[in-house]
Amino acid sequence: MTQYRPISFAAAALAGAALLAPPALAEEGMWTFDAFPAQQVKQTYGWAPDQAWLGKVQAAAVRLTGGCSASFVSAEGLILTNHHCVASCLFDNSKAGADYLNDGYVADRRDMELKCPGQQAEVVTSIGDVTGAIKAAMGSLAGEALTKARDAKIAEIEKSGCPDTDKTRCQVVTLFGGGQYKLYKYRKYSDVRLAWAPEDRAATFGGDPDNFNFPRYSLDASFLRAYENGKPVATPAHLQWNPRAPREGEMTFVVGNPGSTSRLYTTSQLAFERELRLPITVTTYSELRGRLLRAMEESKDHEREGLDLLNGLENSLKVYIGRQKALNDPAFTATLVAKEDELKEKSAGNAAIGDPWASVDKAVGAYRSLYLPARFTNPMSDLYGYAETLVYAAQERSKPNGERLPGYTDSALPLTKKSLLDAKPVYPWLDELTLEWSLSKAREYLGADDPDTKLLLGQESPEQLAKRLVEGSKLADPAYRQTLWDGGLAAIEASDDPMIRFALRLAPRQRALKKAVDEAYGGPLAVAGGKIADARFAAYGDTLYPDATFTLRISYGQVKGWIERGNAVPIATTMGGTFDRATGNPPFDVAPAFAAKKAAIDPAVTYDFVTTNDIIGGNSGSPVIDKAGTVIGAAFDGNIHSLGGNYGYDGTLNRTVVVSTAAVQEALETIYPASALVKELAGK
Repeated sequence: MTQYRPISFAAAALAGAALLAPPALAEEGMWTFDAFPAQQVKQTYGWAPDQAWLGKVQAAAVRLTGGCSASFVSAEGLILTNHHCVASCLFDNSKAGADYLNDGYVADRRDMELKCPGQQAEVVTSIGDVTGAIKAAMGSLAGEALTKARDAKIAEIEKSGCPDTDKTRCQVVTLFGGGQYKLYKYRKYSDVRLAWAPEDRAATFGGDPDNFNFPRYSLDASFLRAYENGKPVATPAHLQWNPRAPREGEMTFVVGNPGSTSRLYTTSQLAFERELRLPITVTTYSELRGRLLRAMEESKDHEREGLDLLNGLENSLKVYIGRQKALNDPAFTATLVAKEDELKEKSAGNAAIGDPWASVDKAVGAYRSLYLPARFTNPMSDLYGYAETLVYAAQERSKPNGERLPGYTDSALPLTKKSLLDAKPVYPWLDELTLEWSLSKAREYLGADDPDTKLLLGQESPEQLAKRLVEGSKLADPAYRQTLWDGGLAAIEASDDPMIRFALRLAPRQRALKKAVDEAYGGPLAVAGGKIADARFAAYGDTLYPDATFTLRISYGQVKGWIERGNAVPIATTMGGTFDRATGNPPFDVAPAFAAKKAAIDPAVTYDFVTTNDIIGGNSGSPVIDKAGTVIGAAFDGNIHSLGGNYGYDGTLNRTVVVSTAAVQEALETIYPASALVKELAGK
């Protein structure tokens, strides 16, 4: 389920100051392309890619704004990514009698390729350092004044950097908790279509029990295509398709957009995660999963319509539970504390740095009292998301660019508008379920007598309010959303749509909370983060990578198994092994087309394999590249040990799980035939 949420307070809790560790160990790190540790790689492997190699790979790497990574693999805009990265596209294009998520989809002709609502493909064209300009704008300001000045400068830089918003996008990214600011320029493609996807069970064989585990037997791969002016784009900069088996010990590179990590957090930030955010998230998501499962049992339509959300929920729950486990492991957290203590010791007596850790502690303490209202005054549902976006867009577009909220500046508006107006189905029962759940959790955590609960519910119950808002809203109609967008603030204020009225009611409180968060938390962290970054650079130079920010990164590693409970885990599985592992019962039931082609499938073809590359969520779909610069797989998961990778990397245990190009080729030729794609990938 896509959310359109302009003010993400939960995300704000993840931004800011950083615990800065010593230089990365071999194979650890999600490195920016403008600071790739070539010398370190060469010392470890005896070889490192040169600038030409890096430039070629960068030009072929794709960011999907739906939250995944990908790569161009032909000269005609063909994009390799994961099946779970296109699941929403399959879901949005499905209907009764045409369940593309369950059954898969093969476009026999290019005019049959399916548009993916809200999806945009982006390629980095340059990375520039704008730290000086932004820090100068911040000057000696503090609190909300600082965040306003910073955001205004960012809006100015982004607008001037990308005047052609039809084809380019600029994004200023905060690195090292405010120690650096970089301007990323992208060539964007706003028309992305689905060309090929296997059955859902082929991609999700093993289901939740196998998720974040290995051995795996998953065909988690799909192909998209970028279009412009109704035609496939020309992409001469693409990776060569190489459908071969991996070799144990060979070097591998993962190039993609890791979403976010918290490896540079201070101990007080980690305590906030462990004690507040993670427990609430796990508890509330678990309840949503239970509600959804019950509703999906009501009919075949509900089962189909709820599957995409269920898959996402179960994946998220496993991630958050793994993070909880990591932060409750005394041995693991002791290493994080030791790293912070080491940096504090190296920085002691430096008057220019002072004690920014104390400032972080104070800011986090202030944020604890703001977190619950900030989180729970933002209800969750597709229709509410549309309403909130429309309300904020109308209010913000009337302001000068530098005074607008992030997400509504000139550089950000095209994607915001696309996500809002692209046609996609909204299922009333599902929207009512999610809205009712989020409202009930707000009442539970805030308390029935809390002013924010009363603001949300008035005299209604969560069930009554959700039913009234969903049944009365016309926002599922993209034409109606377009009318409200075009009509601006006057149309919004005149609208009698109950969801719009609800969003208008909540907006002043949301804005007041954002102001309070910026004053007590965001502003102080921007200052303290810069100080801690200065401490890090003084102590360790530039030999550390920044936390992930859903921007282009590269990690290096090798094809290698690990030791699990005294047993060696092999590097790879084979396609034939799927049938040995199958039980005939979900989630270990073989996909129908896969089963029907059993005799034709080469059982020895390498299916999935593991590497030591350092990745995190957002890397899904990243190409796995060999020394020659050819693509030999697509990263789609990590093993169970990688769940703590949000906070640290252990090269003896953390592994990336990859679907091999050899398996995808076998599927294209034998299981889900697509002869045109086979020829295209071969360059014919």
